[in-house]
Amino acid sequence: MTEESRPATRTTPWLNEREQRAWQAYRRMFLLLNAQLSRDLNRESGLSEPDYDVLSNLGASPDHRRRVSELADRMLWSRSRLSHHLARMQQRGLVVREECETDGRGAVVALTEEGLRTIDAAAPLHVESVRRHFIDLLTPDQIDAFAGVGETVVARLTDPGTA
Repeated sequence: MTEESRPATRTTPWLNEREQRAWQAYRRMFLLLNAQLSRDLNRESGLSEPDYDVLSNLGASPDHRRRVSELADRMLWSRSRLSHHLARMQQRGLVVREECETDGRGAVVALTEEGLRTIDAAAPLHVESVRRHFIDLLTPDQIDAFAGVGETVVARLTDPGTA
């Protein structure tokens, strides 16, 4: 809703035309860009976006392993969702679960050799897609502005006192 069409009984400060334009541009970009990147990832690597997220997080972790609870927190997934997804990835030979050496109640997930080969092959193709559909369309100033906006919103949403 724009400022002109808002109900008179509301006290909410409705978005003005400029704010509405920014919000709608973000929403459409988010949906269209994620859909395109997911299509490219699946076509070029046979991976889903969740597969790639798990593999890339593990690939960037020390020894290519991480506690399941830490991985779920890092990915903003429930432990249940991650557990089900890991079971499917384990069946495909991409990851293995191990007992946590320091905590008998915890579990660790690790990349297999196949998982490491898969992320090593997929990552450059994914970066090419990100460049083609996002980074290379922007000027350096736009990239800096976008990064600043994202960091500001993420800081607010991850601050326990404000979220």
